[in-house]
Amino acid sequence: MTPEQLVVERAGAVAVVTVDRPKVLNALNSATVVELRQVVDALAADDAIRAVVLTGAGDRAFIAGADIAELATLSPVSAQALARRGQALCDALERMGKPVIAAINGFALGGGCEIAMACTVRLAAETARIGQPEIGLGLLPGYGGTQRLPRLVGVGRALELMLTGDPIPAAEAWRIGLVNRVVAPDELAAEARALAERLASQAPVAVRAILDAVREGMQMSLAGGCEHEAALFGVAAATDDWREGTRAFLEKRRPTFRGA
Repeated sequence: MTPEQLVVERAGAVAVVTVDRPKVLNALNSATVVELRQVVDALAADDAIRAVVLTGAGDRAFIAGADIAELATLSPVSAQALARRGQALCDALERMGKPVIAAINGFALGGGCEIAMACTVRLAAETARIGQPEIGLGLLPGYGGTQRLPRLVGVGRALELMLTGDPIPAAEAWRIGLVNRVVAPDELAAEARALAERLASQAPVAVRAILDAVREGMQMSLAGGCEHEAALFGVAAATDDWREGTRAFLEKRRPTFRGA
């Protein structure tokens, strides 16, 4: 598959995926969503890739929402189908079993904010602006934003953001926990790649287990989540990486994890 609206670059165990529609601020249309899903699925199945960076082309936008001209033509049935496809894309990102770093280099609005929230870690340039402005169009977030945003920043703050539709600057997004780190615009790409390389060097089975334990545990009671954690802990104990990591610690050397 050769995507037309994305650029996919590989460097060692890291893949960088760039939404490449700068003339429309990397806005999402149906074709972009389909291509993103195909790339996410392909990278999830590629054992050589251990971490992913997702960003947008240019310096103005990560993903500046949906294609409004396309939204204006939707029927109730096609609107629901579009929301389901967007939700499935975000679920696929969240369930890759590999860390995905959103490098938010500008506007992350609507579906762009929702895709960023489905990533594992969010780094934002100081110039970025982030929000869910759908209310101004008579819409609501449809790619999981009404569910992920309250889980990240709390119900009250999430409702304020969605009901006013006002985007917030990167510094405020960091203050409320929507992004993990804010960096200078010219340092964002390097910071994201360096973090991806660090995460890619970790034991892949343990990485998947942590992502799984947190994602699934957040939907469970504390007791149920701890039981799930213990089961994953047992699975990890059967791996070569577990033995390599503990042996390397005792031998005072850096471990070499192979994902087995």
